[in-house]
Amino acid sequence: MNIDRLKEIREDRDLKQADIAKILKISQVQYSRYETGIRVIPIYHLVKLAQIYDTSIDYLLGLTDERKPYPKSILNK
Repeated sequence: MNIDRLKEIREDRDLKQADIAKILKISQVQYSRYETGIRVIPIYHLVKLAQIYDTSIDYLLGLTDERKPYPKSILNK
């Protein structure tokens, strides 16, 4: 995972690790471990992070440089 991207997008929104940890209902230490690559981020947290940052999981993972999220699926309506 592109760890720098996760930290960068959080800082771009002037958020602290503690802010995101609270939203994810985890400790700040656990979230810090996601950003440093010590812990693998569970899929459900990746989905939530993409929603928080209004981007795609692919962007968070460094698989694309396109920051905008994908169009909503008809299955999610």
